[in-house]
Amino acid sequence: MSFKDTSRFLVPRDRELRARVKLFGNLLGNIIRRLEGDAVLQAVETLRKGFVALRKKDNPDKRERLMRYIDALDPKTLETIIRAFSIYFSLVNLAEEEYLHRERRRQVAEGGPLWLGSFDHTIRVFQAQGIPPETLASLLSHLEYMPVFTAHPTEARRRTVMEAQRRIFLAAERLDMPRLGREEREELTRQLEMQIQILWRTNEVRMKKPQVQDEIKYGLFYYVESLFAAVPHTYRLLEKAIRRSYGSDEHGNPAIPVPGFLRFGSWIGGDRDGNPYVTPAITEMACRLAMEQVLSEYLRRVHTLRFVLTHSLLMCRPTEAFMESLEEDESLSPAVFKDLPDTMESEPYRRKLYIIRYRLRETLDTVQRRLAGEAAVIPTHAAYGSSQALLRDLTLIRDSLISHGDGNAARGELTDLIRLVETFGFHLHHLDVRQESTVHTAAVTDILAQWEPEPDYSTQDEASRLERLSALLAREQLPDLPDDALSETTRETLEVFHVIARMRGEVGAEGIGTYVISMTHAASHVMEVMLLARLAGLCGHTDPGQPFCHLRVSPLFETIEDLRHVESVLKHLLGNKVYRDLLRASGNLQEIMLGYSDSCKDGGILASAWNLYQAQQQIIALTDAHEVECRLFHGRGGTIGRGGGPTHESILSQPPGTVQGRIKFTEQGEVLSYKYSNTETAIYELSMGTTGLIKASAGLIGLGHEDQAAHLEIMDTLAQYGETAYRTLTDQTQGVLDYFYEATPVEEIGRLNIGSRPSHRRQTDRSKGSIRAIPWVFGWAQSRHTVPAWYGLGTALKQWRGEDPRRLDQLRRMYEQWPFFRALLSNSQMSLAKADMDIAGEYARLCHDRTLAARVFGLIREEYLRTVEEVLTISGKDNLLDDHPVLALSLMRRNPYLDPLNHIQITLLRRHRALQGTGSGTAYDPWLSPLLRSINAIAAGMRNTG
Repeated sequence: MSFKDTSRFLVPRDRELRARVKLFGNLLGNIIRRLEGDAVLQAVETLRKGFVALRKKDNPDKRERLMRYIDALDPKTLETIIRAFSIYFSLVNLAEEEYLHRERRRQVAEGGPLWLGSFDHTIRVFQAQGIPPETLASLLSHLEYMPVFTAHPTEARRRTVMEAQRRIFLAAERLDMPRLGREEREELTRQLEMQIQILWRTNEVRMKKPQVQDEIKYGLFYYVESLFAAVPHTYRLLEKAIRRSYGSDEHGNPAIPVPGFLRFGSWIGGDRDGNPYVTPAITEMACRLAMEQVLSEYLRRVHTLRFVLTHSLLMCRPTEAFMESLEEDESLSPAVFKDLPDTMESEPYRRKLYIIRYRLRETLDTVQRRLAGEAAVIPTHAAYGSSQALLRDLTLIRDSLISHGDGNAARGELTDLIRLVETFGFHLHHLDVRQESTVHTAAVTDILAQWEPEPDYSTQDEASRLERLSALLAREQLPDLPDDALSETTRETLEVFHVIARMRGEVGAEGIGTYVISMTHAASHVMEVMLLARLAGLCGHTDPGQPFCHLRVSPLFETIEDLRHVESVLKHLLGNKVYRDLLRASGNLQEIMLGYSDSCKDGGILASAWNLYQAQQQIIALTDAHEVECRLFHGRGGTIGRGGGPTHESILSQPPGTVQGRIKFTEQGEVLSYKYSNTETAIYELSMGTTGLIKASAGLIGLGHEDQAAHLEIMDTLAQYGETAYRTLTDQTQGVLDYFYEATPVEEIGRLNIGSRPSHRRQTDRSKGSIRAIPWVFGWAQSRHTVPAWYGLGTALKQWRGEDPRRLDQLRRMYEQWPFFRALLSNSQMSLAKADMDIAGEYARLCHDRTLAARVFGLIREEYLRTVEEVLTISGKDNLLDDHPVLALSLMRRNPYLDPLNHIQITLLRRHRALQGTGSGTAYDPWLSPLLRSINAIAAGMRNTG
C-alpha cells in the first residue's frame, strides 16, 4: 500500500519567517540596550557579526581576534551575553513553531489535500485505494497511541520560563490577524516586547536541584497548558477527515465511528531505577496529584457547560433513561441546591450538570484531603466511585440531546469533555513503576531466607530459580512473612507493591500502568516481581485453579547483549505455565520494553538500531506462537543517539507486522517542551503520530508488506561493521574516556539543577558502563561532536560497498524502498548537520594530553568526514538535509549564534577547571554561573541535546 505524498509539501515562505525572527531580534536588542546598556549590546553584536562573517568565510586572524575579545570579558558581561543568545534561540524556536502552525492553517484554508501525515491526506489515501468503511473501522478499533512522559534530566527550562514563552507565542500569533491597522499593530508589538522583557527578567536557570515532586508538577504542566485542549481537537480533525472522504450518518456523525485511542503514560514519580528520591510515598503523591489535576479540569468544563446546555422541557423532550437518572439523583438535591430544591426543574440538563459538579467536587475533596496527609479518608456517598460513572452521566446527556435533534449541541463542548474522560479517566495517565532487576533479586533472596534458608536463592542457577519461583506462585497460600526480620531495603521494595495495590483502589485500575524491570537478563527476573506482587495481594488465586493478576510486568531489554538474548528469555517466560496463567488472568497482553539509549551507548547507532529491529521481529513471532497479544514499548530519547527522530517516520520505520495497532514510547527531556508546550504543536504531534500508527498497522486489514531478504542480509553485515568501528573507538582506544571527560562539559552538566536523578549509576566510576546514556549523549552534543548518533555508520557503508558500483546501487535502492534504512540515514543527517568538527577540535584542546587529544579527535573527525560522504553518496544529495529544507534553514539560522556560545563555553571551561585545579574548589568561582548558563543556551540552540 502506498502512502506517497501527492499533496504539496510545506514550501517555506522563508521571507515571512525571517521577518518574524528579525522582529524578535530587534525587540530583544531594544530591551538589552535599555536594561543592560549600550556596551553589553555592542559586545553581543560584535560576537554575532564576527561569527556570522566567519561562517561565510573563514579567517584565522579574525577568529583569533574574537577569541581575545572573549578572553577580555568579565564574568558578569559574559553571563549577560550568554543570556542574550539563549533567549534569542528561545525566540527563534517560538518563531519557527508559530510559523509552521501558520503554514498548516494556510493549507487548511486553501481547501486542498493537506500535508503528508495529516488525517486528511491519510484518510484520502485509504478511500482512494478502495478501502471500504467497515474495513477502516476495524483498523481504527485496534488503535492505541500512548506517549509516556519521563523526567530524564536533559530539559533545562524552568516551568516559569515555559509559561513566559507561551505568552510570547500567543502575543506573536495576534500579529498575524488579518487587516490590522498601523496603531493596532504597534500596540500588539509593544505587548510582544513587554512579554519578551519579562522573559529577560526571568531567571532561566534553577537555583536549586529539583525534587521529584517538582518534576511531577512539571509533567502535569503539559496537560493544563496544551493536552486538555489538544486531545479533543485531535479527535475532531480525524472525524472531519472521515466525513470528507466517507461521509456522515443521519445525525451528522462521521460514517466511520472514531473510538478513543489516545492514552498517556508517565514515569515521573514511579521511576526509581537509580533514583533514591523516588520513594513509595512519592509514588502515592504522583497518583493523587494526577487525579487532582484531571478532576479540576472536569470541574472547570462542567461549570462552563451549565451555561451552554440551557434546554427547556417546554422546548424538547429528553430520553427516559436521562430522566430516570435525574430521579436517581434526587437524594443529592438537598446538598446540591440547599434551600432551593426546585432549582432548574424545567432545565433538566443544567440541573444534571449541577449535580455532576457537586459529585466531582466531593471526589476532588477526597483526593485533596489525602494529599494533605489526612489518614484513612473515605469518600462520601456522593463522590464518584469511578470515571465510568461520570462517563455514564455525560453520555446520557449526549444521547438525550441527539434524540430530540440537538446532536449539533452535543458535538460541542460536551463531546470534548466525553473525549477527555475516555482518555484520562480519573487517573490522568498510566503511571509506570520501574526498578532494576538486582533490587528484586536481593529482596526475593531476603524473603526466601526467612521461608526456606536452604538452598540460598542467590547461589541457584536460572533453571532452579524458575522452578522454585513457579512452585511458590502456584501455591494456594504463602507462608507468613516476619516483617521485622527483613532488611530495610526489602521492606521498601515490598512497600512499592502495596502502594500499587492502594493506588489502584484510589484512582482506578488504569492508574498504574506497567511494572518495568530494567536490566532484565533472565525470565526469573520477571517471576521475582510476580512473587513480590503476590505478597501485596496483586496476584494469586480467588479459588483453587482460578488465578487473578492485577499487575502487568514489562521486561526491559537495554544493552546489545540483552537484545540478542531477548528470544531466549521470552521463550522461558512464556513457556512457563504459572506465568502464562497469570498473564491470561491479567488480559493476555504482554508488554515488552526496548531500550534505545543504553544499546546505542553500548554498541553504537547501527548495532543498536539493527538489534532493536531484529528483537521486535523475534518478540512478535514468539508472542504470536504462544497466542499472546504484545505491545512493544519503545524507550526513545530526544536525540538520534537515543532513538529520537520525527515521530511519524519513526513509527513507519518499525518492522512490518510489529506495530499491530499499538504504540507506546517515552517522551524524554526537552522533547516534551518542544512537542507539548503549545496546543497547536501538540495537536500536530498527536495527529502525525496517530497517522503513522494507522499506516504502520495496515497489515491488520491485509495491506502489509514484507521486508526484502537481500536488505536484511546487507543490514546484518552493516551492523557488524558499525559495531566493530564504534567499539574500537569507545572500548578499545586507550584514553578515550579521559578525552570524553575533558573535551566535553559532561562533569559540569552534572552541576546543572535539571534533574533529580544522578548522572552516573556509580558516582565515583567514570567508566562507560557507569555513566548514564543521557549525559553521554548530552556531553558529546554540547561539544558539537554528536558521536553516538553516527559513529561507525560511515565505516560500515564504505567497508561494505567498497568500490563496487552494484553494491552502491543496492544501498541506494534500500534508501528509496525501505523505510527503516531511509529513516536511519535521514536521522543521521540531522546529527551530522548539528556536529561541527572545527568547533569540536577547539574542545579537544581542553585535554591536558595533547597527543591523546590529537589521536582521539583525529579518529572522530576522519569518521565524520567518511560518514558525511557515504550518506550523501547513497542518498544522492549534494548537502546534508536537502530533503528537509525547513530544518536545514533552521540550522543555518542558528549556527552563527551557536558558534560564539561554544567558544565562550570553551573559555569558561578552561577557567573554571583551572580554578578547581588550584585546590580552591570550595572558594567562590565567578566562572561557574555563566558556564552553566552556556549549557542551557547551547541546548536551546541545538534543540535536541539529550
